[in-house]
Amino acid sequence: MRITDLMIKQTMIMDLQATTKDAAIDELIASLAANGRINDPVLFKQMILKREEESSTGIGGGIAMPHAKTKAVNEATVVFAKSAGGVEFESLDGEPAHLFFMIAAPEGAANTHLRTLAALSRLLIDVEFIDQLKNTKTPDEVAALFDAKQEEQEAAKKAEEEKAKQEEEAKAKAEQSSTSGMIVGNPSNMEAFVVAVTACPTGIAHTFMAEDALKKKAKELGINIRVETNGSEGAKNVLTPDEIRRASGVIVAADKQVEMARFDGKPLLQRPVSDGIRKPEELIRKAAAGEVPIYRSQGKAASDAAPAGKISVGSKIYKDLMNGISHMLPFVVGGGILLAISFLFEQIASVDNPIVKLLQTIGGGDGAFHFLIPILAGFIAMSIGDRPALMPGIVGGFMAASSNAGFLGGLAAGFLAGYIVIGLRKVFAGIPQTLDGLKPILLYPVFGLLVTGAIMYYLFDPFFSWINTGLIDVLNNLGTGNAVLLGLVLGGMMAIDMGGPFNKAAYTFAIGVFTSTGDGAMMAAVMAGGMVPPLAIALATTLFKNKFTEDERKSGITNYVLGLSFITEGAIPFAAADPMRVLTSCILGSAVAGGLTQFWKINIPAPHGGIFVAALANHALLFLLAVAIGAVISALVFGVWKKPLVENPVEVSAKRSLV
Repeated sequence: MRITDLMIKQTMIMDLQATTKDAAIDELIASLAANGRINDPVLFKQMILKREEESSTGIGGGIAMPHAKTKAVNEATVVFAKSAGGVEFESLDGEPAHLFFMIAAPEGAANTHLRTLAALSRLLIDVEFIDQLKNTKTPDEVAALFDAKQEEQEAAKKAEEEKAKQEEEAKAKAEQSSTSGMIVGNPSNMEAFVVAVTACPTGIAHTFMAEDALKKKAKELGINIRVETNGSEGAKNVLTPDEIRRASGVIVAADKQVEMARFDGKPLLQRPVSDGIRKPEELIRKAAAGEVPIYRSQGKAASDAAPAGKISVGSKIYKDLMNGISHMLPFVVGGGILLAISFLFEQIASVDNPIVKLLQTIGGGDGAFHFLIPILAGFIAMSIGDRPALMPGIVGGFMAASSNAGFLGGLAAGFLAGYIVIGLRKVFAGIPQTLDGLKPILLYPVFGLLVTGAIMYYLFDPFFSWINTGLIDVLNNLGTGNAVLLGLVLGGMMAIDMGGPFNKAAYTFAIGVFTSTGDGAMMAAVMAGGMVPPLAIALATTLFKNKFTEDERKSGITNYVLGLSFITEGAIPFAAADPMRVLTSCILGSAVAGGLTQFWKINIPAPHGGIFVAALANHALLFLLAVAIGAVISALVFGVWKKPLVENPVEVSAKRSLV
């Protein structure tokens, strides 16, 4: 596939009018929308901005490459645009951007498309080519320039592959004639040899630009290099154990997690992917000279090997907590649905029915639900202290569950185990290097488990058991008024951030009550509250059609299904585009729905499923009525409050582009 198959002439903007970053993004998106290349401009912009939050796609040298891979894209497309005056794009070099390449990739992008986008990215580190692009006047000139350059690139790649084949043959001969069998670097060039991994969150542009920049600079420096890319197609050109062993040093230029354990004991430099593009010479020289810290997969390398940038304490706690919850949720959903099915069978058959017993054993306290707290604690601990903290965290969580310390005890166990392992690393940092191998297989497991277990046994378990028991007693003795107030709060929390920490806190609290008491009252409140936002969006797009674009109305229809299935995240694209109106209206309706479930004393003995488990409720029709009332309230508030369609900035830009 040619690059120009994606960079179609009709979308090109040869005189970009925007003077700000946000306006430039809107103008590029408008071109995509006007040519039918995307189906949801609002969602696409949301994903573009999400990528910008990771790091600016203004890569420097006057180039910006905003990109996203999302279901909002109909066909893979690259919008080329030129700005004579330049746009302040928060570029890495602080200079304005003059050339823009907005990459729109569909979720199911074929490998051919992704390879083509990678080829485009590699071209954009060629300074001479960029100068030629700046001098183009028409879309035809741009297309011709790219076609010629791609042909040149393909010829060079073919020559490189042939050279690599010859070098591999030379290596094999050298191995046969070597008396020691030890080969350092490339046999045809006995200079330094380094390996590298490049990766960015979306794996479309920066991954391959960093790869090409490193390879180009290594060639200039006379240093052999092998680069593994972790892009949209997954890891390519994966480094072999032998290559890692032979390397003088390792470069990891990545903004997302890559497999690191394989580099244990190697000099390793870990930097953002942007440094791979902007500072290839610095990275290669340091890695080739071995002037970087030794990486330890079970411990911490020195400061220079740590990822750039700092995160706040709150963000770190949230990340660790979400790691535990995300690993726990499959147990909640899988076990909960099987339990729900068992309850349905129980209504038809009896408690002693073999199928009922089987499903309840698999899903309940002897099956999936048995692991909820240990898994939660274990993966919180692992997020903090890496693999050595997993086992103490799981055991601490199990002790919390066994002692009635509940979810609160499990949370405490996870954070406790994680930070104990970090402390142990510092304690054992001074032992002889020859004993390093004992740390992960003996010292961390034994002392991590001993210290975590002792603190849980003597302090945390009794304390949190007392809190948990008191909390359950309070909930069991709530009067109608207090219960309704709690339902209002939990229901509203489900809509505050639609899958974020408030939503997860309310949901986790309800699960804790459910698993501790078997009482599904709180589950009814959070389930109703979580179903309201997407249903409200769907109703609003149906009732107020003149205030939504055609693409928004289509997206609204899917929210009927998402809402009924208790998937709150369906409302996120709308909330991102219009947070004040969407969140306020949804919180109001969700709170009402949650409060009504408690006013009518509704109980749902299942942690997930939405309408599909509504039949299990003691008052199924009232539960559905509570959800319906909340959804209608939110839909009416949002629909009346929403501004007229013509005020939508993306739509305005799209219309202007058609004039």
